[in-house]
Amino acid sequence: MSKKSKDNIGLGFWETVKNNFYALGFVWSMSKSYVVHAFFSNAIGYFNWVFFSAYFIRYIIQAVTGGEAVSTVYLYIGMVAALMCVLILYDRYVDRVVKPLKEVELYQRMYSVFYHKAENVELECFEDTEFYNRYTMAVDQACEKMTKIVWEMTNIICAAIAGISTYVLMYRMDPRMLLFVLSPIVGSFVFGTIVNKLNFAIYQEVTPDNRKTEYVNRVMYLGEYAKEMRLSNIFQVLKRTYEEAVEHRIRVVKSYISRLIPNAFLQFYLSYIIIFEGLMLYGAYQTMVVHRLSLADLSILSSMMVTASWILVRIGNSMVTCSQNGMFVYNIRTFMSYEEKIPEDAKGDLPEREIESIEFCHVSFSYRGGKEVIHDLSFKIGRNESVALVGHNGAGKTTILKLLFRLYDPNEGVILVNGRDIREYDLEAYRNLFAAAFQDYKIFAYSIMDNVLMERQVEDPEKVTVEALKRAGVYEKVMSLPQGIHTMLTKEFKEEGAVLSGGEYQKIVVARAFANPAPIKVFDEPSSALDPIAEYDLFQAILEESQDHLMFFISHRLSSVKDADVVYMLEEGRLIEQGTHGELMEQNGKYAQMYRMQAKNYQPEESDLEVEWDAIG
Repeated sequence: MSKKSKDNIGLGFWETVKNNFYALGFVWSMSKSYVVHAFFSNAIGYFNWVFFSAYFIRYIIQAVTGGEAVSTVYLYIGMVAALMCVLILYDRYVDRVVKPLKEVELYQRMYSVFYHKAENVELECFEDTEFYNRYTMAVDQACEKMTKIVWEMTNIICAAIAGISTYVLMYRMDPRMLLFVLSPIVGSFVFGTIVNKLNFAIYQEVTPDNRKTEYVNRVMYLGEYAKEMRLSNIFQVLKRTYEEAVEHRIRVVKSYISRLIPNAFLQFYLSYIIIFEGLMLYGAYQTMVVHRLSLADLSILSSMMVTASWILVRIGNSMVTCSQNGMFVYNIRTFMSYEEKIPEDAKGDLPEREIESIEFCHVSFSYRGGKEVIHDLSFKIGRNESVALVGHNGAGKTTILKLLFRLYDPNEGVILVNGRDIREYDLEAYRNLFAAAFQDYKIFAYSIMDNVLMERQVEDPEKVTVEALKRAGVYEKVMSLPQGIHTMLTKEFKEEGAVLSGGEYQKIVVARAFANPAPIKVFDEPSSALDPIAEYDLFQAILEESQDHLMFFISHRLSSVKDADVVYMLEEGRLIEQGTHGELMEQNGKYAQMYRMQAKNYQPEESDLEVEWDAIG
């Protein structure tokens, strides 16, 4: 058993109570009427139960044995029937109308809060396995668990009131009967709590396995993986991953069996068997042997014993359910109470849209306290300059962009935009300074126009989309599709959705950056899926964009960065060379060495292209 599971098994009673009241308050803050309806619906159920099993039967027996007029008895029954009809109609209305409609509204509000929180936490959290596991456990059926707690908590309150009134009647008949109440209390509150904690510990330990099996299930039906699966043996890896996850889940369950089974048996035996069988045997003994109770009393007592027993059982079950769900709510509480290091809604000063300079001042950075990937980095670029970041894989190029976007903050040093620390700016407004096309881009299962504009509000959406697609060199392909820019991408939701090539998708992602009027444009390996000619055309369009914008771009092919205003050569997070392409070639350093090596590897291709490019020029 992991330490984390042990810690959660030890979650105290009062902590569980706090979790349940947190859930109750959470739902109350979103829909007070839902909580009120839940209370009255439970109250009606217990009122009917206690009234008929104790007071109604007692009145009827006393009326019959006491010679009460038949008309009076019938009038009483009629009034009770009318009242019950009204209460039942209300209960059905809550169950069939209020509950479903309110829960749809509640779920929408709850998940809006959860997703806003997830959106607000920094990127680093989603790269933290422990945090991500807690996040997935928090939102896993979170709304169902929260609303379940509302019904169980109101059930406990109503059941306690109903139980007290029943026990008062039983006490008046025979005080010793209340001793049987101890059995379900021990069964439900002691052994039931243990069973719930063990089940919760199992759930926590198998959550990573559930994620693995869900991943395999997802990969198996997504078309984008079909080609690789048919041209390789990766299916065997997926199968092995799935089987290992299932086997681990089985081992986890087996490790708890020795404690789970005896506690579950004691919970059932004490909660059900002793109180039902014990009370009935005791009542029969008092009637048939001791003669302390009449048959009429036994009849009333039997009805009340069943009611009292079930009330205790239901309280116990509700307590157990609340205990279990309360432990799940613990994940929600810790997730919701997490204090973001870089909250997405961080407020600050609004940055100027005119970018005069960007400066890195002695910036160092490491991911999650690991090895530094950026070391004492300093550079400054000016208005409308185009900057190329080059270097081998792992040199820190993409990390620099992440720091510039403020997806992370430096461990040391400062980043200045227009001479001010970027941490002083309103984060949303600051991020709006950037238009980016990433290497690890994502295409969404929406229209091409949606994928280009990304919900950005513009005066003429179609015109902006068309112009961006033309500049990215993919307009003709898009217009060859049945619905043009309104064509759905991927077949996720529509069979007629378009599936494009990797290079075409990449051009659509570049069009996103072209459609965004932000003053800083960033292109991270925007042409990795393109052939050399298409790459050349795309970089010409990107360089034209730099005439009115400050530009960052990363490219694996150094021939594409020759026209950049400045080239920064990086190695293991350090800036080792900087200058124009010509200056770096004259220095004859590592940049020149890398450039010549690429030129040698692609000499036929490059020489042909140079002739063609010169002709174009």
